[in-house]
Order: sequence, then structure tokens, then C-alpha cells
Amino acid sequence: MRSDKRSLGITVILAILAATVSITAVPASAQEAVIHSFNNNGKDAADPVASLVADSNGNLYGTTNEGGAYGYGTVFELSPKTGGGWTSKILHNFNNNNIDGYNPEASLIFDASGNLYGTTVNGGDYLYGTAFELSPSAGNWTEQILHGFGPDTTSDGWFPQASLVFDSAGNLYGTAPAGGIHGGGTVFELTPGTGGAWTETTLHSFKYNQNSDGSVPLSGVLLGSSGNLYGTTYTGGTYGGGTVFEVSPEAGGAWTEALLYDFKNDNISKDANVPYAGLISDAAGNLYGTGSSGGQFNYGAVFELSPNGGGGWTETVLHSFANNGKDGNTPQAGLIFDAAGNLYGTTFSGGAYNFGTAFELSPKAGGGWTERVLHSFNNNGKDGYNPSAGLIFGPNGKLFGSTGVGGAFGGGAVFEITP
Repeated sequence: MRSDKRSLGITVILAILAATVSITAVPASAQEAVIHSFNNNGKDAADPVASLVADSNGNLYGTTNEGGAYGYGTVFELSPKTGGGWTSKILHNFNNNNIDGYNPEASLIFDASGNLYGTTVNGGDYLYGTAFELSPSAGNWTEQILHGFGPDTTSDGWFPQASLVFDSAGNLYGTAPAGGIHGGGTVFELTPGTGGAWTETTLHSFKYNQNSDGSVPLSGVLLGSSGNLYGTTYTGGTYGGGTVFEVSPEAGGAWTEALLYDFKNDNISKDANVPYAGLISDAAGNLYGTGSSGGQFNYGAVFELSPNGGGGWTETVLHSFANNGKDGNTPQAGLIFDAAGNLYGTTFSGGAYNFGTAFELSPKAGGGWTERVLHSFNNNGKDGYNPSAGLIFGPNGKLFGSTGVGGAFGGGAVFEITP
């Protein structure tokens, strides 16, 4: 059985750095179906801990932290078959060969040409992780290492485990949870140049173990309409419970960081805290995310940050997860919206079997949110369980996600939920 890889990774990084709402009953389990079980048999992948991405044809793409030909993780594709079922294909096997990256924990993104981009926690020239590109050609995929993270410069980040994001000029942005000038991780930019070369620039170095800044950003950044980057840190801030930050470009090429919110790490305020996941925004510029701890019952919460007219931000806890045998708890993944404004996500634990849930939060007329548990994951030899990845909507309107453990072979699973 796989232990919680993300918690183990955070432990390693830290060592290196020295409004309650109603819950409806669980719907019929037939709404969820496992569409692929990973088998760590030297061919198939294992341990998918990142969210999936879909193309316009309904194919699903993702990464696994382990498995594949060399045992160091993969990029995989799942394609729907005519008449039902799915076909699995390994697009790339990561290898610990001092060139390739390995052990990816991040989801992938597409560019307009159909190329895939992502990060690996380990590997590369300096063994501190990579950013990579996979390009399709005649049925095969070719990998290019865009950047190898490492201690060759004092400002570079280490061990990137979050996804990347493009701006309109084709630059990539991301985070690393360790390294940088102050040891607390970085926000970085990758800029394409002539001849296929990419240049990395550290935009901000977080200060580890100082309450003036956040530290250990585990998630990627959200690109705002004005070009600002928004994200969360797992720890740091005034109260040590993590932060929400903004990194903004200035004239002359410099970037400035501002802390928008410090999560309160206590049992009095009922605040969300210790966020693993990143942020999403609505059309009004409000930010939404999850804290893996905190809330009214200290089992995690969903929060909203709203910009104030005169500056500053106001945080509202939309839902506090409870350890009550029904609700999920300890969310590690981010959220998504549907067209009606409902929020969807997963929890790592809790639910009817205490192996995690998929949930929906719906805004109520007059204020407040109502939670509905869509599925309780179960360690029954068939279902996946303990999801650390979030959900996505496929072109068919169904929700898709992955779990790092469970399934028919114990190596994790990809599932679909019919809303």
C-alpha cells in the first residue's frame, strides 16, 4: 500500500530546509465507475497523484509518480473506445539517468500545438527536478528538458511538484517548494528563446521560517487578467498556517510579492489553514481554495478570498469538513467550477468508508453554500481511494479524477462520476 507521498515529500522538504453547511446523503455508488486500474508490473504506471487534463476528443492525460519501464513514473493517455471502455497508453517513461526528470507529482498542460508540459520532483542535470515538454510526432512523443533545477545558482528553486501555466506570450510560470535565496521555495518563469532553448528566472524567493513571508509553495500559480500571479504556501506567514500571495510585474522587469492573507493556525478562529492546493477565480476576481486543516472542526475547509474596494482582501470559510462518517475531510486538491457556479473537489480522507470523497458545493439563495457528497471512496479491491488530485470536467460533461492507491491492482485508479 502506498503511503501519502505528498506528506512524505513535505517532510523531506522541511527537513532539508532545517460556516458549517448542510450535507446530503451519499448518492448511489453507481454514479462512480473506475475506468482504469494501474498495475505496477514493469509495464503499466502506478501512483497517479496529480489531476488529469483532457483534450477536445475526450482523451485523458496524466502523470504517475511511479511505475513504467524504469519504475520512476510516466506520462499516460487514456482514450475512449467506440462502444465503451478505455485504452491506456504510456507516452513517456521517466528514467533516473542524470538527464531525464523522474517522480512527477504535477498535472500537465497543453499548448496550442498539442504539446504537453509538466514538472518532475527529482532528476535532471542536478537531480533537483525538471520542467519538460512532450511533443507528438507520427504516433510517438518526444521529450525535451526545458530546465534542470539545482544548486548551480543560489537563486534556483528545488523539487518542483506543481503544474505550470502559460501567459499569452508563451512564457511558463511555476513554483518550487524549496531552494531559492532564502530557502523557502520560489516562483519562477521559463522564457522560450531561439533554437528551442529556455531561460529560467526566479521571480520571488520565499523566506523560510520567517513570519514576514510564506514558505513551501506546494501548488502552482494562477495567472490573473492583469498578469499578476496568485498562489498559496503550505506554511509560513504571521501565524505559521500558510498564506495566499500575489506576485506582480513592475516596470523594468522586476516582480514584487505581496501577502494577501495569512491563515490562522489555531483552534479558536476556525480559519482554514495549511493549504496544499492552488487557487481558482471567478469572473468577479474572487479567489477560491482549500485548506487541508482548520475550519470549525479542524478537518479542513473550503475558503473564498474577496478583494475589498479600498484594498485588502476578506476571507470567508464556505465549508468546514467534519469527521462524522459522512463528510470528507483533509482536502489536498484544488477546486473547479461548473457553468452554474457550483464548486467541485475531493478530500483525501473521510466519507462513509474514511477513504476520501468527491464533493459538490452549491451556492444558496441569500448566501451560504450546501455540500453534497458525490462519492465515498472505498478500499474494496475495486475502487480507488485516498485521492490527492482534484477533478476535471471531460467534454462529455462527466467528472474525472484519479487516486494514487486502490483499484483492481492496488496501483491507483482513474475514475469517472456522472453528475
